[in-house]
This record gives sequence, structure tokens and C-alpha cells, in this order.
Amino acid sequence: MVIDFHTHIFPEKIAARTIALLSERSGLTPFTDGTLGGLTRSMAAAGVAYSVTLPIATKPGQERSVNTYAAEITGKNGIISFGSVHPFSEDWAAALDEAAALGLKGIKLHPDYQGFFIDDERVFPVIDRAKQLGLTVVFHSGVDIGLPGAVHCPPDRARRMIDAVGGGNLVFAHTGGYECWDAVETYLAGQDVYFDISCTMGKLADEDFLRVIRKHGAEKCLFGTDSPWGGQTADLQRIASVGLSAEELSAVLYRNAAPLLGIAVSA
Repeated sequence: MVIDFHTHIFPEKIAARTIALLSERSGLTPFTDGTLGGLTRSMAAAGVAYSVTLPIATKPGQERSVNTYAAEITGKNGIISFGSVHPFSEDWAAALDEAAALGLKGIKLHPDYQGFFIDDERVFPVIDRAKQLGLTVVFHSGVDIGLPGAVHCPPDRARRMIDAVGGGNLVFAHTGGYECWDAVETYLAGQDVYFDISCTMGKLADEDFLRVIRKHGAEKCLFGTDSPWGGQTADLQRIASVGLSAEELSAVLYRNAAPLLGIAVSA
């Protein structure tokens, strides 16, 4: 089994222009067209059983539409969509309650797009409430190449947040911090949080990637591609060749993710 814990799709009516805009900003060439159909075709070709899609409420008030759409597509062809809340929405608590009531397994927060630093104490109650509801929280971590400027979730500030609210079902994307991996080793490796490994293989040399994964613990790492910005087939080929043991590989590919998503796996 393979679970891709970090993917993105967009509603059909906006997918083409959204992908074009993000591609222009980032300089990346997408591997799919950014639609639900594009992702499911990629999954079928790569042998991915489940993909977690991660929408973002980019402004207060978007929560209901984002979370309703997430609930509508969850369960279609192996798609498990998380929801999102904007931490500065007046109704963030109600939005979290609604996300849980809809059966969503988690939420995505993007400090850069949502305009907060990860150690902003105003956001701590949002994270804490999500944890109380049993929602997994995924954070964009490190540099966002499409948004130059301040890094809103660097590893040192992420550590301050963890020290304040505790760990558990918190996932720091891009192996703890895109292009901040030295600091990841210093501040985050070994903490009681998860890393998804999207956008890391090929950026780090294999020996450096393995060192970070093993310092953190392979049992706390999740396979992810950032599709459409990473290719599921290509990333599965990469992870099979970097030098993980069979036990580490199965943990990263699906065993760690399954309990977070309520997926039963054989012993």
C-alpha cells in the first residue's frame, strides 16, 4: 500500500488558472492538471492507494466552502481531503467543530498564505482545539518558493510552538522545513511530531536525507509528493532507491499514515 500524505487539487472551474499562476510564481512545472481527475489518474499510474489533499482557507470566511468541498470529495477514488481554517477568522472554533462533524481527519494551515508566524500565541488556541478534536494539523514548513520574503514557519519558531502546545498529531511538511534542513536537525528532529517528506528527495543528497529521517525517526515520517508539484511515480522510484530498510520504507509509505487517517492495515 502507498499513502501520499501531501497533495493538492483545485475545483474544475479554477484549476487551470490556479495552476498557471502558481507555476509562474514558483517556476515549477506541474505533473498533473491540478484536478481531482488528474490526481486519480496519477494515483492509478503510480500505484498509490490513498492521497491526502490539503486545501487552504486563504482568508477568513472561506472555511465553510473549503470544508464542505473537502467532505464532498473524500472517499472518491482513494481521496481523503483535509479541511482548513483561517486562524484569524472570528468563527475559527465553530469551523473546527464543523470540520470534525463532517468527518474530516485533519486541517491544513499555511503560515505564509494565511499571514502568521508559527509561534504567534494567537494561533496556539486554534492548534490546541484541533488537537482536542482529534484533527491532524499539517503545516507548510520552511521556505515557500512561490512567496519570497519572510519564512513564517522556520524550525526554530516551530519548536517554540511545540514547546508551548505539545506535539502529537502535528505534521511539518517538507521534512520539517523546506530548504531549512540544517535547522530541522537542530530544532525539530526527534520531537513528538511528524514530518512529511514532500519536496525533499532530490533536494538533499541521499545520505543527508537518510540522516535527517533516522535522527527524527522513520516511524514519524510520512510519504508525500506535493502533487501536482511532485510526481507520484517519480517520487516512489526515488524513495525506493535512497537506502531505507524494508521496515523503514513500509513505515514511511503507509504504516505511519494509516492510523492518522483511520485506515486499517494488516499486521
